[in-house]
Amino acid sequence: MPTTALPPRPDTGTPAEILLEFPDNRLLIELCGEFDCNLAEIEARLSVQILRRGNQLAVHGEEELQAEAVKVLRALYQRLESGRGIEPGDIDREIRMGESVEETGTRDGDQLEMFRGGRVEIHTRKKRVEPRTEAQKTYVRALMENELGFGIGPAGTGKTYLAVAVGISLFLEGAVDRIILSRPAVEAGEKLGYLPGDMKDKVDPYMQPLYDALNDFLPGKQVAKLIEEKKIEIAPLAFMRGRTLANAFVVLDEAQNATTMQMKMFLTRLGEGSRMVITGDRSQVDLPRGVTSGLADAERLLGHIDGISFNYFTAKDVVRHPLVAKIINAYDADNPA
Repeated sequence: MPTTALPPRPDTGTPAEILLEFPDNRLLIELCGEFDCNLAEIEARLSVQILRRGNQLAVHGEEELQAEAVKVLRALYQRLESGRGIEPGDIDREIRMGESVEETGTRDGDQLEMFRGGRVEIHTRKKRVEPRTEAQKTYVRALMENELGFGIGPAGTGKTYLAVAVGISLFLEGAVDRIILSRPAVEAGEKLGYLPGDMKDKVDPYMQPLYDALNDFLPGKQVAKLIEEKKIEIAPLAFMRGRTLANAFVVLDEAQNATTMQMKMFLTRLGEGSRMVITGDRSQVDLPRGVTSGLADAERLLGHIDGISFNYFTAKDVVRHPLVAKIINAYDADNPA
């Protein structure tokens, strides 16, 4: 798409505006969004002004920010040209990643596509999942390349979400026969008392975040059918004892709430043809005082072993509401240890 930089302002030497011309008006309308909401998001995030003139967009602002906005607009337009839509998360990712999408190279039959521009996509039944930060991209690659991986960092950084997405993609392409999702059944600082119902009814409240992730990637009826067929299992950590998990993609969520013995028990369940992912947040340990977190112990003991990846996230990788990152930073500042 043609780009024109008008002559610089005599007072500052920076371009008065950069003009981007788009050949397809229909795609330009999608790029702008309803009531220009996409343009408003880019303007707010990058401190620029974007004006629409026919089939052109004029970008005003500081030179560096103008260039960044142009990159984002081009990448989003290329996304539309390839037949994909634009969601708020796509705008956030383009701003964070700062890379334009180039020609893709796809391995036949693989659900994971590596783009020449460094982009990663995970295909599931309901949506394509794309990492939105460099740390997330590195994490997804590590999960594909290692049989055992750890994702450690604060809430909202996509540790569990991306792990489940990778598991779904591998299951759909036949690389694994089943998916096993687990987490310790530990109450988050409050006593819930006795829960009614059978065993499933009692543990389901603890497992709900895992159900939420599955339902984001697969139709609800398919999730129910796969669970009924035991091709997807969601169970508390205590239920893993004595099992050998072969040809499976296994995720242990909230691993900071596993004890040292539970962590050792879980890690030694790894069987032939399986991959295992452990996710946790060291700042949210709900174990009784004096009980060592198995996640901390695993970091200390396993960090030097080849074939095991450790990926770390910070508040910069939070992809929930922007306030979440600010809240995490505030707590970290108050507890620097």
